[in-house]
Amino acid sequence: MEVRVRYAPSPTGFQHIGGVRTALFNYFFARANGGKFILRIEDTDRTRYSEAYVQDLYDTLDWLGIKWDEGPVVGGPYGPYVQSERTAIYQEYAKKLVEMGKAYYCYCSPERLEALRKEQEESHSQYQGYDRHCLHITEAEKEEALAKGIKPVIRLIVPTEGKTTFHDVLMGDITRRNRDVSPDPILLKSDGFPTYHLANVIDDHLMRITHIMRAQEWIPSGPLHVLLYQAFGWEPPVYCHLPMVLGKDGQKLSKRHGSTSVREFREKGYLPEAIMNYVSLVGWSYDGQKQFFSKEELERLFDMNKINKSSGVFDYKKLDWFNGQYIRQCDDERLKGLLAPYLEKAGFFNNPPTEDQRKKLDILVPVVKERMKLLGDVVELSRFLFQEVSYSDPALFCDKKTDLPTTVKALEQGSVILENGLKDKLPSEEVEARLCELATRLGVKVNGVFMPIRVALTGSQVSLPLFDSIKLLGEEQTRARLQRALDFLHEATKN
Repeated sequence: MEVRVRYAPSPTGFQHIGGVRTALFNYFFARANGGKFILRIEDTDRTRYSEAYVQDLYDTLDWLGIKWDEGPVVGGPYGPYVQSERTAIYQEYAKKLVEMGKAYYCYCSPERLEALRKEQEESHSQYQGYDRHCLHITEAEKEEALAKGIKPVIRLIVPTEGKTTFHDVLMGDITRRNRDVSPDPILLKSDGFPTYHLANVIDDHLMRITHIMRAQEWIPSGPLHVLLYQAFGWEPPVYCHLPMVLGKDGQKLSKRHGSTSVREFREKGYLPEAIMNYVSLVGWSYDGQKQFFSKEELERLFDMNKINKSSGVFDYKKLDWFNGQYIRQCDDERLKGLLAPYLEKAGFFNNPPTEDQRKKLDILVPVVKERMKLLGDVVELSRFLFQEVSYSDPALFCDKKTDLPTTVKALEQGSVILENGLKDKLPSEEVEARLCELATRLGVKVNGVFMPIRVALTGSQVSLPLFDSIKLLGEEQTRARLQRALDFLHEATKN
């Protein structure tokens, strides 16, 4: 049997981490088993539908390097793969259920249904849901309703006795009493569009889906879907309901935890391989030890039976660490291309970059790649190169255990050492050794000398390595900034 799995999102929002994990698990399972990965767009919710969300779906999968074997754009033998283009199919199968006595037409008005809901609510009735009023109405009543222009819906007949059981790979057998299943849910709406449950089951059957991996929030729908399969006389696929993705506080991952849409992660500067690797480990583990996986390794090693039963925790700090590791592994030429847009957006680079800007990027990339967690970090790390620094607080120049008068001496004498080093073209190691000797003579820690120089050149206590900063700034700018900083501190110590 050929393994066939699907990712079937509803284009009612941008692709989020939970949905992408579902897509990745399905994709890797298909590849690991020599099967097919099908993309299906479930766009029956027309009120929230947007073409922008469809495009975001395509862009997200393309960014991650996920290619679907069948689906929109690429086609396939069981298309169309967009539900709004399959309406006639759903109508045909819904009518078949009516003909088989497994479903019926319902002519109840929205007003009657609303009144029924209120009555059940106010009386605290144990029976909630549709009361099967139209299950046994007469032909005369049907004709009367049609004469009034009422367009009927089609409802499934849910058994009132017995139980329905389906097997889940992770959870085992899941059983629910039929009387607890939503009574006679609508399958086909009055406008001819299907409800999610009807379209989902029909599509999975007709597209020969063998395994369904979806979020655990769909477990309550499992019995209803199995009843639909039974009504049609079809064999249900294998179910595997994936554990939830939680924030570190144990609550379902949401915007209060941070970014959740993939486009936000992309904009901040996460690499696709970092997202793919880390998200694949949220609820899945190969051997409990190996952390770094290439796409090709996951395509080969993914095993459904190694999905955890418990919920996965999405740790933003861990993702940042993963991303930093992947940035450091990144080829310098590729990294230049990835960083340039951030520098352009900040106004530091032209589009396209000038020759001088390209040369600066050549020097910048090997330095910043060791210090970035996100691609976007390049803006703050390199801001001192493209904008004039300003000084407002003398204390910023001081190391924690160094007073201002000593700091001024350190900058005065340190500037002389740097000036001589630049003039004599001394190796940075030798200049650094002389600055360390200065710290000893002044009776301060090394940072007591390096801190004021760093702040003078970059305007910040946290920056790129000192000698890399000097190389990037150039001799002229280095001298000018050291002098400006000294002038500022001399003026500050007068007051």
